[in-house]
Amino acid sequence: MNTFDSATTPTFLAEHYDAVRFGIVLTPRSGAQWTRAVVDAEQRGYATLLLPDTLYTPSPLPVPAAAAAVTTQLRVRPNVLAAPLRTTGSSVREVAALQLLSDGRFELGLGTGRPEARGEAEKLGMPWGSAGERRQQLIDTATAVRFEVDPAPPIVIAANGPRMLATAATHADRILLAAAPDATEDELAHMVTTVTDHTDREVRFTLQLVGLGEQLPHWLSARLGYTPEKLRDAGAAGFLPSDPQLAVDILESRRARYGIDELIVPGELAEAFAPIFDLALGRQ
Repeated sequence: MNTFDSATTPTFLAEHYDAVRFGIVLTPRSGAQWTRAVVDAEQRGYATLLLPDTLYTPSPLPVPAAAAAVTTQLRVRPNVLAAPLRTTGSSVREVAALQLLSDGRFELGLGTGRPEARGEAEKLGMPWGSAGERRQQLIDTATAVRFEVDPAPPIVIAANGPRMLATAATHADRILLAAAPDATEDELAHMVTTVTDHTDREVRFTLQLVGLGEQLPHWLSARLGYTPEKLRDAGAAGFLPSDPQLAVDILESRRARYGIDELIVPGELAEAFAPIFDLALGRQ
């Protein structure tokens, strides 16, 4: 295990949840619709609002400010900022503004970029770099935000492979397990072990819901060709049964065993997920 200097390295989120908390991924279609959507998410009981970082969705930096302006408890987080699409200096400036306007409810989600983000970087006039260079840019951004933004927001790093998991173990306040849609629970366990092998701090993890019952997000079925049957047959950990009690039992087991205490719900699955959500929050 590594030894850390507490004066210069982050500590993982201090919150210890007795139950799984939930985030929701939404994108705005208009100003009025966005206001209604985020107010509804807060009233439903979601803890965090998340926004994707792509060139075909609105920028996840100004949009959370509008969400924060009409809510009081909802935390806001890009899911996740692709570090290569921005300079470190511009990221620090935007994060500081969001932390100010959200009254400290901003969380910085960071990643090294989806494979298709290479083309997006080219459109923005940004160098893509090697995997090592992109990983270093993520580290530089996380470090600069932590030392230059007051108060520093929690930093959530998306990680999958062993090098990124080790990087996240050192630099993240929380880790998004960016597993493949059909990743099994054993694969999640291996990812968690990789992280804990690189730190002596307690680590908390986030997982994204990839499907529920007979429903999948459109991007997963239309773009990647997954079906509910394919995910069930693979034993996909991110695919939950529609039975609320079974689903809650699975989520609570993973929280207790692995520290996976946050689930991200795609907005288009929110209605189907509502019975599970209500049971988990004790509303049934």
